[in-house]
Amino acid sequence: MSASDGAKKPAPGCPICGKPREEAYKPFCSKRCADVDLSRWLGGRYAIPATEEDEGDGASSGPREAPPRTH
Repeated sequence: MSASDGAKKPAPGCPICGKPREEAYKPFCSKRCADVDLSRWLGGRYAIPATEEDEGDGASSGPREAPPRTH
């Protein structure tokens, strides 16, 4: 059977332990795996890469001011 036959692929497993996903804890299989993932984020084990903005000539090294708020 090929992907063009319209057959559904099995859903990927829990990203922590690989067991089948549970609808109540999607994309995890249990509260425990959801909590493990949260703990990893809070502990800094996961990080979203960031790029430094080009600061030009570097003349302004102080903190940047936030743009004015519009209501």
